Amino acid sequence: MAGTKTKSRPASGPKPAAGAIRLRTTVPGPKSQALMARRKAAVARGPFHATPVFVESAHGALLTDVDGNVFIDLAAGIGVVNTGHTAEAVVAAARAQAGKLLHASFNTTPYEPYVALCEALNAKSPGAHAKKTFLANSGAEAVENAVKIARAHTGRAGLLCFEHAFHGRTYMAMTLTAKAKPYKYGFSPLCSDVYRAPYPYAPGAFDAKAAFKRFLDVAAVQTMPSQLAAVIIEPVVGEGGFMPADKAFLGYLREWCTANGVVLIADEIQCGFGRTGTLFACEQLGLVPDLLTTAKGLGGGLPISAVVGRAEMMDAPVEGGIGGTFGGNPVSAAAALAVLGLFEDGTLLARAKALGASMRKTLEGWRRANPRVGDVRGLGPMLAFELVKADGGPDADAAKALARWCYERGVVVLTAGSHGNCLRLLPPLVITDAQLAEAFAVLEAGLKDKR
Repeated sequence: MAGTKTKSRPASGPKPAAGAIRLRTTVPGPKSQALMARRKAAVARGPFHATPVFVESAHGALLTDVDGNVFIDLAAGIGVVNTGHTAEAVVAAARAQAGKLLHASFNTTPYEPYVALCEALNAKSPGAHAKKTFLANSGAEAVENAVKIARAHTGRAGLLCFEHAFHGRTYMAMTLTAKAKPYKYGFSPLCSDVYRAPYPYAPGAFDAKAAFKRFLDVAAVQTMPSQLAAVIIEPVVGEGGFMPADKAFLGYLREWCTANGVVLIADEIQCGFGRTGTLFACEQLGLVPDLLTTAKGLGGGLPISAVVGRAEMMDAPVEGGIGGTFGGNPVSAAAALAVLGLFEDGTLLARAKALGASMRKTLEGWRRANPRVGDVRGLGPMLAFELVKADGGPDADAAKALARWCYERGVVVLTAGSHGNCLRLLPPLVITDAQLAEAFAVLEAGLKDKR
């Protein structure tokens, strides 16, 4: 894999008997190919697929496709199944709840799982202040509602976000997102009163004071602090390439928001729920936000999201001002409570920290040995590495080719980054050392391949 576009190749040779990867066909297999033909005829073009593989079942860190091929998953459904595919406790909780109540709508006849999950999130999220929680279905919905809450609380309209951000695909969340194509392409006009500052990360040494001065310039020139309802930031950028925010910068930002009456929103949709080695990334970065949005890993595979925040802010919208028919569905809420239970004794978080250390050591070794590997970054087991050209510029073709090399050989891995030149690693936290080593061997072989 030399960084140029390569022709599709089947996996070469049978895999060792001891390995987790089992390839019975070339990838994609005939059943996946037939389903892809049906998908193209029946499903709108817009949804993108990182692989042409149709999955049939998944357990732990392994995926089995419709052709019987077994893959090691380094994507976790885009950071959703941190506790593993079909985690026993999550499946049991969902099954038990489904047998009692599938749906009632919290707006009509409330139910205990919604309240219990809000209580748990209030207790587990950063900060000792009084909190309340609102439940929705997706990360984008959580962001939209956090904006509503901030505007209702402050009586202001302005929103300040950051370069490289991804906050979702609904209109306000899409406006807050940095990358234009594909996320905003053809969907103008976007929302107003949105301003953007440089994200507080750079490879190597970082000058937090200089970075914060650039932030202040944006806040003073593009808008005014008195016009801002909120600042929203991902503690670790997700789709933009797994850049962790500088801790000192976040401290300055927290002080500035408090001094200016601006609501500080932390978007932990991708970096939350153990993904960085703590339940929330904010814990490692010393940040106590006013509002926190979470989704993905919260439901363990079922759709649910939340806004957790200061009680007085959460109560700013009028009764009936926020809500939704399916928000905090009882089955999803029960699953989320089970997910929180899996983190309770600290074992899974300890495993996440160990995974992160092991993964980073391997990636740093690749960086030292291979000039095509650029910046290695992330927090805990939420890691990414850049692929770069000889002149140091981003090499998106190389990243795409490496991702393809991997899935053709039994490893699912995603690209990321504003330039599309990063490989991002999001293994389920229950992945075994042997499975991780096998997956990394495939990645390393792809980095060394010259075709």
